[in-house]
Amino acid sequence: MVTRNIIRLDVTDSTNSVALEVGQQGAAPGTVIVAETQTGGRGRLNRSWLSLPGMGLYFTIILRPRLTPDQLPKVTLAAGLAVCKAVETEYAVLPKIKWPNDLLLGGSKFAGILSETGSMQNGSTGQEPLVVVGVGLNLFPPAGGFPVELKERATALSLHVDREISAETVLETCVFAIEKEVQHLVMGDFQTILQEWMQRDASKDKILTWVTPKGQKVTGVSLGPDVDGILRIRDRAGTIHTVLSGDINLAGKISG
Repeated sequence: MVTRNIIRLDVTDSTNSVALEVGQQGAAPGTVIVAETQTGGRGRLNRSWLSLPGMGLYFTIILRPRLTPDQLPKVTLAAGLAVCKAVETEYAVLPKIKWPNDLLLGGSKFAGILSETGSMQNGSTGQEPLVVVGVGLNLFPPAGGFPVELKERATALSLHVDREISAETVLETCVFAIEKEVQHLVMGDFQTILQEWMQRDASKDKILTWVTPKGQKVTGVSLGPDVDGILRIRDRAGTIHTVLSGDINLAGKISG
């Protein structure tokens, strides 16, 4: 049994924000921040994440992987794969992953990953960057169901399994899985991570619309991530675009 520091909060703005703060103060890798609810839970592109009490699991793990700056974006793919595999093993479901950080069940999102980096203080050599991996999982639907703006594209784990769901079990298995996959990344085994990720790719060979950061729309077929984990889309003219940021529209649903 791994002994780790778990900081439990009833309410916080964002577990990632707390993790970055304590991480910069020197918190050990493996430290986990868990909140019953978040008032400012966030996802990609500064979107909010619905984080109501009793509805989900909201946590962030502090990591200090020996990775170069260009390797850090791969942490999100490794963490997404890890959470996917943890849920698969524990609850016998088959989630899909939508690049870069959405986990889907039945085509709707039930979990999201947000990896962020921070500077290390107190004389750090910089060899081990501070990385926090935040995970939001919808374990149960909110009372009365999801809000109108979410009900067509959000779901909860409990709606897809026929056994009791334990937030503590999900937390333990997910944290362990994230540490394991990130360690594989540190050891230079991203290709295995990528292969397993692509087996769960929700978008491969499907039509996507990418809204670039400048607001331009690119529509084409998803070719999946390349060897560096960067999504590629081939448009109608045959041009291949690499997606670094912006909105990805799959089957009429904007990623969140």
